[in-house]
Amino acid sequence: MPNPVPFNDALHAAVGTPEQAEVLDSSPRSQVWRVRLADRRLVIVKQITDTGDTRADAHTRFARELAGLRLAGRATGPAVAPAVLATDLPSRVVVLEYLEDLGRTDDWMPGYAESLARLHALTGPADAGALPVWSGPTAADAESFLALARALDVPVPSTVPEELAALLERLDPAPYHALLHGDPCPGNDLRTVGGVRFVDFERASLGNGLHELAYFRIGFPTCWCAMSVTAAPLAEVEAVYRSTWRGLTGKDVPGDLADACAGWLIQGDALVERAHRGTADQFARVPVEDFEWGRVTARERLVHRLCVVADMTRDHDHLHALGRLSSAMAGRLLSRWSDLRPLPPYDARPW
Repeated sequence: MPNPVPFNDALHAAVGTPEQAEVLDSSPRSQVWRVRLADRRLVIVKQITDTGDTRADAHTRFARELAGLRLAGRATGPAVAPAVLATDLPSRVVVLEYLEDLGRTDDWMPGYAESLARLHALTGPADAGALPVWSGPTAADAESFLALARALDVPVPSTVPEELAALLERLDPAPYHALLHGDPCPGNDLRTVGGVRFVDFERASLGNGLHELAYFRIGFPTCWCAMSVTAAPLAEVEAVYRSTWRGLTGKDVPGDLADACAGWLIQGDALVERAHRGTADQFARVPVEDFEWGRVTARERLVHRLCVVADMTRDHDHLHALGRLSSAMAGRLLSRWSDLRPLPPYDARPW
């Protein structure tokens, strides 16, 4: 039968001959197959495409994914990512270990948090340059956020610009070297008999792990399936993450989780899917249109993040004024658009 899988002679020699291939769901920027080899083994074949990108950009994404996977392959004990079996660099193809996904359960988050901490703890200062540094909010993001407040007729406390400038300095990734997945969303993690393993490392970087621990509080900001985690489940996953990190490194998690959440709040691009990031000032759109991504709208995502930051910074030494502004902005959004819904709870799983 015709075989669409891009297998060259080197891949044949490395892993064997494909006999059957099934196309799997993937982003428009990649193609993924589940392949049965002649010896009956299953493998995953992924090719990074240049759809929407220049060829150079596609090669950069492939190199980034491959570097992330290889760094993740350092894990001892339970793995945190599939093993790399073979690569075809010119064609941007990687052959990966096949992992049987056991599916979701109501208590999926503790295992996810443990594997996330184990992933983050795999790298250190000696790995500087192995991946790009984490790309966080900029001064332009902060100004766009303040412009949104003004567009909503919410007074901006005089100390907020100073707080935001100091926040950007504290979010500088230079002192941190945790291996960040870049998009650790439901669907990019697999629950296997050996624990949770992460896939799709195209946005991997080095930075502070708190930026991904913040996903639980801030509503999974790079994910179509935004969700709310609160109360006991939230406390449990953060405790699991911190204890796992401490057990592996002998140190407490560095940085401030409130800073990480505030960093996500002021990024307008975190309101839209990857294909639309960098194409417009997304905060400028909020007062005039409510645009959907996945199962919730931009205003609903934003209200959730505003309320999280307001709650976390109520007694915060460095973000107190930003917290008051966030509370006022959330109130204005809810009063102006009373049909806004809270994010779905974490157990209302869409997958």
